[in-house]
Amino acid sequence: MAAASDLQSCPTCGQPARRKISVPNLSKAGSSAFRLVDSAERSASEPQVVAGALPSTSRRKSQPYTSNPLHRKLPRP
Repeated sequence: MAAASDLQSCPTCGQPARRKISVPNLSKAGSSAFRLVDSAERSASEPQVVAGALPSTSRRKSQPYTSNPLHRKLPRP
């Protein structure tokens, strides 16, 4: 890159133009996609340690509470 001159001729019009060196656009994925990929790769070798109790293993379902007055008319088990 250093060997090329600062002025190059424009391929369209032939006029002298300054070179512009910038970061290449290598991917169309956004930064959120890259964070997701990095997180997935990192979790394979460095899983997050969870501190706390295990979730409940009981199979009993609690009865949901409803405040709708129409539900009072339904038969109860």
